[in-house]
Amino acid sequence: MGDRSYLDWPFLEDHHRVLERDLRAWAKTELAELGHEEPRDDDALNALSLRMVARLAEGGWLRYCVAAPHGGLTEKFDVRALCIIRETLAQYSGLADFCFIMQGLGSGAISLFGSDELKAEYLPGVASGERIAAFALSEPGSGSDVAAMATTAREDGDAYVIDGEKTLISNAGIAAQYVVFARTGEAPGARGLSAFVVDGDAPGFSVTERFQVIAPHPLGTLTFDGCRVAKSRMLGAPGDGFKVAMASLDVFRSTVGAAALGFARCAMDQAMERAKTRISFGKPISEFQLIQEKIADMALNIDASALLVYRSAWTKDTIGGRATREAAMAKLHATEAAQQVIDQAVQIFGGQGVIVGNVVERLYREIRALRIYEGTSEIQKLIIAGQALTEDAT
Repeated sequence: MGDRSYLDWPFLEDHHRVLERDLRAWAKTELAELGHEEPRDDDALNALSLRMVARLAEGGWLRYCVAAPHGGLTEKFDVRALCIIRETLAQYSGLADFCFIMQGLGSGAISLFGSDELKAEYLPGVASGERIAAFALSEPGSGSDVAAMATTAREDGDAYVIDGEKTLISNAGIAAQYVVFARTGEAPGARGLSAFVVDGDAPGFSVTERFQVIAPHPLGTLTFDGCRVAKSRMLGAPGDGFKVAMASLDVFRSTVGAAALGFARCAMDQAMERAKTRISFGKPISEFQLIQEKIADMALNIDASALLVYRSAWTKDTIGGRATREAAMAKLHATEAAQQVIDQAVQIFGGQGVIVGNVVERLYREIRALRIYEGTSEIQKLIIAGQALTEDAT
């Protein structure tokens, strides 16, 4: 598929190049059957998602989602590997990309902040695909504004009792475990939140709504009504919830840009093939300068996105600490640029580009959510500006 010279960039190491080669070979065969199915029925979609997770587990790819020695390949997350996997999977199947990364994001807080007991209990099943993971942060009244969270967890003996509602939660209804954020009240705003691991069959927990979205993924609303969770299920200390959430997003936010990059690369490949074979006014439309301008814009956007994505991942892997600024830039630019690339691809396809079943039509729907989840484009701009202003002040 298209230009792969980015694999020679110094951001990557030889084992990352081997990973990309092996995963691409696997995806070409193993995703051929499942890659483009888009069931709208909730039960069928859930079943397909479970099959996709099982297939990813059989390939060994879910081992990149958790920390060693609990089924993972490395002691800490290899963010460049996560980006390569997401970029590659996204070129073949949006659902495969979704299923892969939710195993990582849904369990990442356990890898980062869980006790040895929690890691041993939950992570091996995530790596093997036997346990589906979920990350429950968003609420009806607080998406990007985490400080406005209304779900509460009150201390009661050796447990916390959770009451409230989470919405737009990926893997709702199929997850075996949820990382849930709730207000415990140690301090005002974001400083008074804590994080817990809640089992999918916990009393007082239920999935009360399912959503149909433009690119089918399992998504729904969670309700907590006196849901009792042992204190040992807390991640970190009381009041660490915001830190837990931000540390998790710091790892996985760059990978959203990588998925967008994969969608964009696929769209450009499709558009160039179409431009070379579609004859108009007696010649391939690739010979028209206006089409060449679109191809040039696509190539520029894709390379700029790749530079930002792999710079961010390299920074997290090699320098360590927070990579908030780099991750925000990567996520913002790659998702917005991919939307433009895919739109241009649809334009090159003309009327064929809006017919359901066409690859670029599917990509047009797939890309839209990436500009919203894990922080909207507007929130990424606030993060980048805040970081720039803080650096200027010092």
